Amino acid sequence: MNRGLGKTLVRWLLALAMIASGVLHFVATDRYAQIVPEYLPAHTLLVQLSGVAELLGGLGLLVPHPALRRWASYGLIALLVAVFPANVNMALHDIAVNGKHLPTTFLWLRLPLQLVLVWLTWWCTAPAGSVSART
Repeated sequence: MNRGLGKTLVRWLLALAMIASGVLHFVATDRYAQIVPEYLPAHTLLVQLSGVAELLGGLGLLVPHPALRRWASYGLIALLVAVFPANVNMALHDIAVNGKHLPTTFLWLRLPLQLVLVWLTWWCTAPAGSVSART
């Protein structure tokens, strides 16, 4: 598979994953609100705002204009950084979502996965001649 096709495939997969996750923020708002750290206010509102950001970012990855896709990737990267504390909170406190505990190993392994998602989001929208596009 050539690099251009690979980047397009990754971009589409990320877009679909972000759109699906954004929708889930509205379908299962309470589940997401359970992992928001206690020190943050308005858990439901934060979940809904992050859902909107995921939806817009995912859709932005699909627009035909490369510069707009790049801006969408910046927004998604900011979102991934912003929601990281919720995932850390879930791992640190072994928070059960709707009474179900996920395996502790999974909770900790998904933290570095967010770094992979940040890199993939950056890479799949990087201009063809940039350093990040060549890796």
